[in-house]
Amino acid sequence: MQKLNSTPNPKLALPEPSADARQASLQLQKLILTEISQSGGVIPFSRYMEMALYAPRLGYYSGGSAKLGADGDFTTAPEMSALFGASLAQLAQTLFTQTAPDILEFGAGSGKLAFDILSECQLSHIPIKRYFIVELSGELRARQEERLKDFPQVVWLSHMPDAFSGVVIGNEVLDAMPVELLIKAAGRWSRLGVTGQTDTQVGATSSFSLVSIQDSPESIAHLVQQIPDAEQLPDGYISEVHPVADGFMRSVAAMLLAGQAQTGAAGISIWFDYGFPAHEYYLAQRDKGTLMCHYRHHAHPDPFYLPGLQDITAHVDFSAMARAGVESGLDLLAYTSQAGFLLETGLMEIASRISVEDSARYLPMSNALQKLISPAEMGELFKVLLLGCGIDLPDHLLRHDRSHRL
Repeated sequence: MQKLNSTPNPKLALPEPSADARQASLQLQKLILTEISQSGGVIPFSRYMEMALYAPRLGYYSGGSAKLGADGDFTTAPEMSALFGASLAQLAQTLFTQTAPDILEFGAGSGKLAFDILSECQLSHIPIKRYFIVELSGELRARQEERLKDFPQVVWLSHMPDAFSGVVIGNEVLDAMPVELLIKAAGRWSRLGVTGQTDTQVGATSSFSLVSIQDSPESIAHLVQQIPDAEQLPDGYISEVHPVADGFMRSVAAMLLAGQAQTGAAGISIWFDYGFPAHEYYLAQRDKGTLMCHYRHHAHPDPFYLPGLQDITAHVDFSAMARAGVESGLDLLAYTSQAGFLLETGLMEIASRISVEDSARYLPMSNALQKLISPAEMGELFKVLLLGCGIDLPDHLLRHDRSHRL
């Protein structure tokens, strides 16, 4: 294996964590170092990312700290405004004529999106039977249970069901799945892994570095096939591929198809995330990939900074996600911008419920609306991918379709 330049940047001007948070990160670093040692000195980057995000009690998503909102590290569309969830509830009402009246959410986080959808269903008399949440974190489930205690429709699941008919929703789920890092050198592609050691000059902290791993030609070829025109990209090019998200999408497809076979009802999955089609994702000028970290509302590129205390994400390759669904038997229904999608699901009609004279409510709502649909904010950066079986989308939802760009 070939060692690359160490990624950590000690000059990052980021807020200092509390003593307890730093200690938790140190525990996770030791856990990662132990796995590296037991694995012969290197682990795939995907495994490092998995541990940094999901190690029991210590990973970013499995720990107990707040992740969303003003006190967290980033803000999502549901946390920004109830308009987002209300729009999805109105869409679900339309889709329930073809599916079972059930919703299944992945990545429910604080439970805010579920709360807003169910509140709109209650307000608009939308007949939803059950709202399933697939949640692996006990800490997050406890938060969700508190927020959703007044909605008896909610059912928590510890794993994806074998079969489901209804509406599947995932907001910023795919970007949080571990990715593989690939690098091209001397005309050949290889996978990047992580090695590390205890940094005796900085107390008990650990120093992690990226290294090049020589895998079998077959395994590398399987990963590289996600990259269009990979042979044309220059030496030194680094980017991500998404085998975990690919496998997840194929499992969702199997679940929806099994649900249709059992009940005869259609199924649809709706994915919101930031990303690109493959031909935009793997541009020659995007030679350092899209990997990004978020810590206390600061974005930076160092995945080795305080593991467990920061989010690590990569943009979504929507071409790969669509292909995984279609190859697994689903129909590609639509691919569009978040702005185009929300505008066709009743967003403006819901917003108009608040009178302009009610400035205390109207101004915050107006600001949130701008962030949701403005091309300079989330409106264009975030995309929506719809995959399903047995579904006929209303024509108005196809007005902004960009499926041809995938």
